[in-house]
Amino acid sequence: MIEHSTEHTRERAVLAGLSAPAMEPDERSDETSMAELAALLETAGGQAVAVTLQQRDAPDPRSFLGAGKVRELKSLIEANECTLAVFDNELSPSQARVLEAELGVRVLDRSGLILDIFASRAATHEGRLQVALAQYKYLLPRLTGMWTHLVRQTAAGGSSPIGTRGPGETQLETDRRHIRRRIQKLEAELEQVRRVRATQRRRREKNAMPVIALVGYTNVGKSTLLNRLTDSDIHTGDRLFDTLDTTTRRLTLPQGGQALLSDTVGFIRKLPTHLIEAFKATLEELTYADVLLHVIDASNPDWERQAAVADALILQLAGPQTPCLRVYNKCDRCAGELPRDRGGVHISAATGEGVPALLQAIEQALGRDRREVTLLLPYAQAGLIDRLRREASLRALDYEPEHIRVRAVVGPELYSGVKQYLSREEA
Repeated sequence: MIEHSTEHTRERAVLAGLSAPAMEPDERSDETSMAELAALLETAGGQAVAVTLQQRDAPDPRSFLGAGKVRELKSLIEANECTLAVFDNELSPSQARVLEAELGVRVLDRSGLILDIFASRAATHEGRLQVALAQYKYLLPRLTGMWTHLVRQTAAGGSSPIGTRGPGETQLETDRRHIRRRIQKLEAELEQVRRVRATQRRRREKNAMPVIALVGYTNVGKSTLLNRLTDSDIHTGDRLFDTLDTTTRRLTLPQGGQALLSDTVGFIRKLPTHLIEAFKATLEELTYADVLLHVIDASNPDWERQAAVADALILQLAGPQTPCLRVYNKCDRCAGELPRDRGGVHISAATGEGVPALLQAIEQALGRDRREVTLLLPYAQAGLIDRLRREASLRALDYEPEHIRVRAVVGPELYSGVKQYLSREEA
């Protein structure tokens, strides 16, 4: 049997990065961020055939890299027959245009590559709306230079000689206006998504169903953990941004209580600002979560840096008021000492190791605002038992001659609805 190689379908690219004291520390490139860029390119369907990393005092205002490094990059592109150059740092629109002209290939920065991956992965209508909005916001300032074949539209046509510069407009201006209209339309559609989510959230709050959100760096095993905790079969894969659309499943806690567990898109360093803005319709769920599970890949040598990136985004999106439990995943792959964290839990979502301890920690975190009560329900109010089964954790149920004695752990909202039936000892 003859095997046909598909390698020719993968676009060949050279990777470039810059580290300069004049740049913010988290914007500088290093070997770790370049390796991550190569993984992003592979996720997008490309192949990194050469990598170059420059150290200089400051980025070149015109071409980002120094003139000598640009020439070196061009030689690498020609020698390796590349059709794409990907930069680990964010390029200004003018720098991208200069580099494309000098290198003779398409130029993409890290933000553009992440957006491309998101565009290929978004599966739901909401996800596609979010990605399209981010792409249009990324494209708008980069339109100049993309239309070198176009001229001002006038009655006479041509290159607008003196005396003919009337009310016509360039194709560039037309496209800018078109993109602005598209952005407005997408923002309106996403606002509708937020309204629908708000309605769903109010329904959940009415049912007193606590919400737990899985957050963390990309590819740390959040979807695998969701499957483990809820006995689901959500697709998982060992690649960056394998989950883009929020998935929610029901979780049963050790003492019988119910909660909703949501998986969210993974974070990554240098995540485009407009991408965070576009995904707020999904990530705003973090604001309303009762508990956050910050999943960390403990087997990754760079886990502390990844966790710091996620912490900063969690603080930006959820605020400091939401309880956050650190979950050190993939501990079965750790060769050395496990991370020391008194409040953290060490698990392996793949093998199930440590999961019982995690469930207990979740229950404790949710129980901070919950209380155990004894209720004496009149038989006329027996219907409340069904609500208690759904929304509380029942400990005991005894049918006595004059009433039904119930021992249960309840949340604040349910407590306000049943406190009139508290036993005399607790009233």
